[in-house]
Amino acid sequence: MDHWLTIEVFDGEHSASQWRLAQGDALTEAALTNGAEQWVWHEHRWGVVLEIEFATEERRDAFRALPVVTAALDAVPDPARGLLVYPGRGGGSGSRMPRKPRPLPMAGAGAVPVPVESVRMGLAEALPPMFSEVG
Repeated sequence: MDHWLTIEVFDGEHSASQWRLAQGDALTEAALTNGAEQWVWHEHRWGVVLEIEFATEERRDAFRALPVVTAALDAVPDPARGLLVYPGRGGGSGSRMPRKPRPLPMAGAGAVPVPVESVRMGLAEALPPMFSEVG
């Protein structure tokens, strides 16, 4: 079974792409020398994401505890709010099983019936003649 580690870095004082240029080689080298099977970088308009796959959970946790990894994570553009590190793949990567389609909302199931206006028509009563007949 595969064990992924995701590192999301958001833009801050400088861009996360610059952080990737400065720290990316050290992170990928540390991952490879500590048993990473594959890795992938994602560039977004808000920052970068690094996803690394390890064969075991122990190797993943050992990589996370390395001093080079800690130093790279301490150097992110916004250390207070610009870093997420969590096990598993990132939210935008999708899942191994496709999602089931959601049912249509009930409001979209059919049109609301239009009320029918009833029209009442009748004959008007005869009015008295305005001119009387002179005889």
